[in-house]
Amino acid sequence: MTAIDQNAIETLFTAARTHNVWLDKDVSDDKLRELYEVMHFGPTSMNCQPLRILFLRSQEAKERLKPALMPGNQEKTMKAPVVALLGYDTTFYEHLPRMFSHNKDAKSLFEGKTDFINTTAFRNSSIQGGYFILAARALGLDAGPMSGFNNAAVDEEFFSDGKVKSNFLCNLGYGDASALFPRQDRFAFDEVCQLL
Repeated sequence: MTAIDQNAIETLFTAARTHNVWLDKDVSDDKLRELYEVMHFGPTSMNCQPLRILFLRSQEAKERLKPALMPGNQEKTMKAPVVALLGYDTTFYEHLPRMFSHNKDAKSLFEGKTDFINTTAFRNSSIQGGYFILAARALGLDAGPMSGFNNAAVDEEFFSDGKVKSNFLCNLGYGDASALFPRQDRFAFDEVCQLL
């Protein structure tokens, strides 16, 4: 592997911002498919890939989500071109014979172990969610990830079979840079890291 250039680092991290105000510009189906095709190559433990995504594009779909949102998240979410509902599949291990085919016992490691299943699914879907945000930025989209919502209400409305549980939401589109908040502080290396 070779290091990416400074422009790429800026696009993905240092110049990228979380957006709350959106330009009136659609995100195409092709762009959403491309986003998934880029992000799904990111690694997960045992290649388990528990992330499941609902792309809410219609106003009707967003209105179904609205009652579960904290008041401060409602307006920006209703105005976002796309709201991605990122969840995790608690039956991900059923797919391990295909996804982790070199280990014949992988599925049996999870069967009947609810805590292990949920911990693995939540952790790895969160990792995949990070890839999702970076892939969106890499493809020229802006992202507004958030967790201010009632998970139980979202699960009842959108994942009623109980197999998938909501993790977080991510508004997608083309952000209005003129409406960005000032960038907030970040911890310095020595505040949160140790070299042992």
